[in-house]
Amino acid sequence: MIRNVLGSVVALAGAASAVLSPFRDWYGGRVGHDYRVRDLFEGITPAESGVLVSILLPFLAAALLVVLGVVLRSRLVVALAGLVVLGFTILWMVRQGQAAGSLVVGGGGAGLRVGVANALAGGVLMLIGALLMSGRRSRRERRAEREREPVEPFAVPAADQVDTWPPTQEPGMSVQTSPWPEPEVDPYTGPDPRDPVHPPHRPPPPPQG
Repeated sequence: MIRNVLGSVVALAGAASAVLSPFRDWYGGRVGHDYRVRDLFEGITPAESGVLVSILLPFLAAALLVVLGVVLRSRLVVALAGLVVLGFTILWMVRQGQAAGSLVVGGGGAGLRVGVANALAGGVLMLIGALLMSGRRSRRERRAEREREPVEPFAVPAADQVDTWPPTQEPGMSVQTSPWPEPEVDPYTGPDPRDPVHPPHRPPPPPQG
């Protein structure tokens, strides 16, 4: 999760740098959106270009690919966007070198300017963002991860903690198994006088005088 967030931020920063680069100077005081897309394949000309048919067009397409890749968490789509930006920028450098005879860095405004650096940096940041992203895991990977998770064994209660029914009778304790209450025992009041086997004890009569 953290890798996806970090990679997405880096890739989006690269997309922003690439989209802003055509509005800055590229070479000899000429801004990037003055170069037509067809000039990259047919050769650089001094003719000015409209914004929507300039080198800004492939950079906008690359930025949309970055947004789509971030939403889908696709490293491949983000990396493809970075290759598009770097490819068009390098192709422009080749055509500009052919038109000018050589490429000069700096040179008091006559060489490569900050717009080219922004475009190259944007493409590199997109590739770095794609590398940082972990991507979306497939169903097979998620299934394999669940299988690798340790399964907690079933806890078997100890012998002295087993709940049995009916409960075992401990020494000195009575267990009532009947649902009816036990009858109360009358207190002992001596032998029954009507009992012929065990007649009650009577004191001897007093002597007669």
